[in-house]
Amino acid sequence: MKYQKWSLRSEGGAPPRALLAAGVSPLCAVVLSARGLAAPERAAAFLDSGAGRFHDPFLLRDMDRAVERIRLALERGERIAVYGDYDVDGITATALMTDCLERMGGAVQSYIPDRMEEGYGLNRSAVERLAGEGVGLIVTVDCGITAAAEVEFARTLGVDVVITDHHQCKEAIPNAAAVVDPRRPDCPYPFKELAGVGVALKLASALSPAEERPALLGRYADLAAMGTVADVMSLTDENRFLVRTGLAALEHTARPGLAALLREAGAEGRSVTAATVSYGLAPRINAAGRMERSGVALELLLTRDADRGAVLADELCQLNRHRQSIELDIYEQCAAALERDPALATPCIVLAGEGWHQGVVGIVASRLSERYACPAFMICLDRGKGKGSCRSFGGFNLFAALEGCADLLEGYGGHELAAGFTILEKNVEAFRHRMNSLVLERTGGAPMVVELTADAELCDPALLSRWAVEELDALEPFGTGNPRPVLIIRGAAVSACAEVGAGRHLKLTVVWEGKELDAIFFSANIHSAGVTAGDRVDVAFSPQINEYRGNRRVQLQVCDLRPALTRAQRERTQFERLCAGAPLSRREAAQLLPEREDFAAVWRFLHRSARPVPLEDSVSHAMKQLSRALPPQKPWVRTEVILEVMEERGLIRVSRSSARMSVSMVEHTGKVDLEASPLMLRLRAILDGEDG
Repeated sequence: MKYQKWSLRSEGGAPPRALLAAGVSPLCAVVLSARGLAAPERAAAFLDSGAGRFHDPFLLRDMDRAVERIRLALERGERIAVYGDYDVDGITATALMTDCLERMGGAVQSYIPDRMEEGYGLNRSAVERLAGEGVGLIVTVDCGITAAAEVEFARTLGVDVVITDHHQCKEAIPNAAAVVDPRRPDCPYPFKELAGVGVALKLASALSPAEERPALLGRYADLAAMGTVADVMSLTDENRFLVRTGLAALEHTARPGLAALLREAGAEGRSVTAATVSYGLAPRINAAGRMERSGVALELLLTRDADRGAVLADELCQLNRHRQSIELDIYEQCAAALERDPALATPCIVLAGEGWHQGVVGIVASRLSERYACPAFMICLDRGKGKGSCRSFGGFNLFAALEGCADLLEGYGGHELAAGFTILEKNVEAFRHRMNSLVLERTGGAPMVVELTADAELCDPALLSRWAVEELDALEPFGTGNPRPVLIIRGAAVSACAEVGAGRHLKLTVVWEGKELDAIFFSANIHSAGVTAGDRVDVAFSPQINEYRGNRRVQLQVCDLRPALTRAQRERTQFERLCAGAPLSRREAAQLLPEREDFAAVWRFLHRSARPVPLEDSVSHAMKQLSRALPPQKPWVRTEVILEVMEERGLIRVSRSSARMSVSMVEHTGKVDLEASPLMLRLRAILDGEDG
């Protein structure tokens, strides 16, 4: 098992009738219902993702002031610097704002700080340099919300600053010409999850006449989609609309550099999804910033020359391969250290090292947090100072934790899931102890576990038809806030398994409820998966369509495998869920619901066994005896339901202990309505579609 715990958003795996009646396809209906969108109107609003979700940019606090100051600079012919960040969000935001202001006739230059020499955000030396070059206005994108001191310094040099950002605010808001950030406590904007590039797009929209905004959205939606997906922002509400629009634009991008990068990533001519950005485009663009060559990525996004775009795309791919090599080396060093001393990974990881590349430690932190199921903090040391990157696990709020360590830090910024900080080497040990305490306080001392959250357990093989799986595209884009659907099937028989991709992946064929299905388990082999042909397994997977030589087939992209429960264990679990009031599928309810002749058969058996002494034996032996009263083809678990109903209606008395069970008859007169039992009523309601 890859995950220590599996959990379900919904126990019911049947599509709600209301969604089916509203025209939602069956598998989509299962997933939407599991995510709290079972009401047709809510599901329709989610699936629509219309332009109505593009909120008025002037709802953002200080947007009017930002527009006023930028327009004044344009009128005066002031030199404007767009000051960005070196990740995908920052680079796309810089490209967007630079292009927008140039189209308005502005004298614009871009500035992205050097990751190694300057670090994240606005810094004094950069401000001084820009002022010396005649810049009168700095417009930040994806940074600046914590730069109160730097804004004051710019003021002394006669430079105004307009801040656009999306990161968490500290107590003091910088005294800038304008501060546009949806996370400002006093900002009434209805959606707080915009990426930095999303805020930049809102500023560009506010600078444009209302009638020109649709065209502007068409021009920049591709950049907005890339930055939003790469920065792992919630793909709900306005972001869902922006990313859907932008992904469609990426398929036919007018940017020659992006077109070349799509070719290099093997995505040319294919449908562009959020996964295309996450695994194809973003790593290559990020590599430029990580390897101190962010200008290459910025030029790729801005160039209008196809030949130059091809050269830049190739260079980004080379930088990415170099980044991967360095990252692997650091990761192996850290993994070896944690293997030698497992205590370093409890309750969180704080590692510091000389000579580590600052540009890649964030990725290493992410890999370590996933492997060891805890937050990870990586610190690059150089001459007594450290630059750190951290990644969350289990919902641990990194920004709040860094606030709790502020007295030990030289600076910090970011958000709940990913952040950066600077620290003196002499404070690293104290930081480790403090952070361990904060994590223990958050978890109560319980170890974090690697948990897989699935949407639902399927019971009907028809839900995995090619048509049904293709219809899941309506739920795209997938990402934070709207993850790729994960479903579970139980008791599938493995008919074949083989390692592919030089032993890096596992290909399987499974048979479930008579339906044969192909499956692929990436980054797993026969040994790690612990599976061989003939095994029965539960499978957690994302359904997809695999196309090979023009043949399109349903394929299960396996998230995890585990040995299946026996039939008796599975049925016992269903009964326990029934008694606990947990949701059941119609198929499960049909298995549990006794028929009239089932009650009669058990009653006759008890009547014989209870004369002259009550049935009394070990629980397992007693249940086997009782189950024999039913015809062989009937699920034995119905016996449990029958006993529960008979006892509730006063026909029998059942005494259970951990090891023994006793059933005795109760004298009664007159007829007893077994159908009036709450268990029977609930099972009937599930089968009639009124429950579950």
